[in-house]
Amino acid sequence: MVLTDAATPGRGAYDAVIVGAGVIGASIALALSRSGWKTLNVDREGMPGHGSTSASAGILRVHAASRDAVVLAAEAIPYWENWADFVRLPVGERLAEFRRCGSVIFGDGSGYGERAAATLASLGEPHERWTAERLAERLPFFDLHAFGPPALPDDDDFGRETDVMIPGALYTPSSGFVADPALAAQNLMAAARLEGADCALRTTVVEIRRKGGRVLGLTLGDGRRIDCPVVVNAAGPHSAAINRMAGVEEGMRVRSRPIRQELHQIPAPPGVDFLADGLHVVDGDLGINFRPEAGNAILVGGNGAACDPIVEVADPDAHDPAVSAAVWDRHVLRLARRVPELRIPSRPSGVAGLYDITDDWLPIYDRTDLDGFYVAVGTSGNQFKTAPLVGVLMAALIAAAESGRDVDTTPLVIRGEHTGRDIDLSTYSRLRQVDHGLVTTVNG
Repeated sequence: MVLTDAATPGRGAYDAVIVGAGVIGASIALALSRSGWKTLNVDREGMPGHGSTSASAGILRVHAASRDAVVLAAEAIPYWENWADFVRLPVGERLAEFRRCGSVIFGDGSGYGERAAATLASLGEPHERWTAERLAERLPFFDLHAFGPPALPDDDDFGRETDVMIPGALYTPSSGFVADPALAAQNLMAAARLEGADCALRTTVVEIRRKGGRVLGLTLGDGRRIDCPVVVNAAGPHSAAINRMAGVEEGMRVRSRPIRQELHQIPAPPGVDFLADGLHVVDGDLGINFRPEAGNAILVGGNGAACDPIVEVADPDAHDPAVSAAVWDRHVLRLARRVPELRIPSRPSGVAGLYDITDDWLPIYDRTDLDGFYVAVGTSGNQFKTAPLVGVLMAALIAAAESGRDVDTTPLVIRGEHTGRDIDLSTYSRLRQVDHGLVTTVNG
């Protein structure tokens, strides 16, 4: 329900207020609501999922070099596989759909593929090592020369010819994507509303009120004051500003910040049914990441290549949502090297969004030094896949901390209901040591 004057919350109307109604904030609302909490999400956008969630590539994948990342992803995939049973919406509601296509990961010279394969093997997660011959058989419309390392289009090395071929790749069959990430957030929010949750859209937060080291509630941009014992920051690119508002940044060893990211859409080559025959491709050799898209198109974005600048955004409210010609050229010209029959449109098409990232690209799921104030931040670009699980984890963390457990000294370990593996939340602590060498996959 959207708050109106007739539904203005009074003192103590909510057990928890969640700042943000993207896929993470909506998931937290659902998990808390199903635990009997009365929740309210506040979001500056006009619909759930219309912030950074709508700029997500919607990739669901299990490959990672980190054991913790694989454990989290593998535990989350079954939620997407059984989405209708999870959200429990009335028959006839339009639901987000998980489309399994598999992922193929080309090496980038860093050894990431080998480390990811070893991690998957140690956990018994399905994967295959594809030979060059298998790649050519499965992807006959690809040029499988090794063009790397990635370069910018105006670099002298961009477009150079090479006789070296990609020797093989890592393949994971369980991966796929959700074509409409915003719809997934809307499904989660609708499910939370069925449990009694409220959602206030086109609403900003101007104050986190506190006293004596405890959160008291918040003040909205229209002057309304909401008293509540728990506030959860899931504000995406506005997370850092909300943390500063709450005065908790100084107590965080790891922080988040907003950056600009672009995804571009381009028609598949003539005669290629990429929606049916394509895969999610992590192309470290070219520094791109792409997947099939509805309408027989290809959705392509960056892969965190060293040559690609990170564009930090000082003011998220001043963000320009138009895609840029420079980034379009970077992504699409690289894609054209891998898919040589690609026909490049004269006008860029895609979405430019803001992502909330941390220095090591791991999210923070934790309490803060302000009692009652919790964070689920730094999730953009690689945690869409775990969103349904994040709500479960945050609800358990909040319940434990509000019951008096010191989760800093005794971190919460949660047994996954799908895999039976332990999920150690200290991995996602605000107090962890930043691993600057962590390799991640943007948009994947």
